[in-house]
Amino acid sequence: MNKHPASNYVLQARSNEFYWEGGGQLSVKTFRNGRARYKKGPGTYAVEEGRYLLLNEGDYALSIEEAHPVESFCVFFRDGFAGEVLQSLTADPDRLLSDPFRPAFDEGFFERTYQPGAVLSGRLAGLQEAHLLSEDPAAYEELFYPLMQEILLEQSYARREASAISAEKRSTREELYKRLMTANEYIRACYASPVTLDELSRIACLSPNHLLRSYTGLFGRTPHQHLTEFRIRKAKDMLEKEEWNMTDISFAVGFQTPSSFSKMFRKHTGLSPLQHRKKVRLDKNETGFSTMLEKKKS
Repeated sequence: MNKHPASNYVLQARSNEFYWEGGGQLSVKTFRNGRARYKKGPGTYAVEEGRYLLLNEGDYALSIEEAHPVESFCVFFRDGFAGEVLQSLTADPDRLLSDPFRPAFDEGFFERTYQPGAVLSGRLAGLQEAHLLSEDPAAYEELFYPLMQEILLEQSYARREASAISAEKRSTREELYKRLMTANEYIRACYASPVTLDELSRIACLSPNHLLRSYTGLFGRTPHQHLTEFRIRKAKDMLEKEEWNMTDISFAVGFQTPSSFSKMFRKHTGLSPLQHRKKVRLDKNETGFSTMLEKKKS
């Protein structure tokens, strides 16, 4: 979204259905009360509440299809801004980033979703508040700097993760990391659909054997194990909401039949879906009862 290509800016909106495609600056995407899907190059990304997507400058497509309005808060950075902030960081001994990060910066950030740390979450919240209050432009502009500092710091953790990949050259390790993350993000975005090893290998541009071996080495589990764990995690979230029945949950998280869902859920949790739902209810009731007793005592 090249609204102000020479400046830092914010876009905030609310919609349950939306589609857009075009070019955009380096940006951070966040959403609440639902999720949005991005398509950029070979990558497919689902951005949900509690995570952010980091996209380099370039063309991409955005789509939102939800039953309820989704709130978006996206931050766009002008060209060269990240490099300026990085230079100031490397001159600060208290926040020195590792040297291997510097020559790799021109190649861009790792495009993927991240779980923000507490400081980065606070920076985003502060910028959002300033945007809503329409504060002084100079003070508002200053907030982009500490935000980028935290993005760069969290990006250094990703580069450290990539450095653990078994390959002699740094460029090879980081390219393989990007491809493995492309496969991982596809699993996150498309867990409700059948996902095969052949499909993931095409998306990641790796042979099935290379993908399986490297993916397991990086994540400690196979793509299929990751997919199943992600489906079970999503099912647990849905089981906490009474409006979802077992059949709908089964199909929503990618299982072909309710029986196959129930069997896999029990295998991973030790409980059937219904037993898990009952446990959640009991836990909530006990928490509510304890809270009520504490209020009476006080």
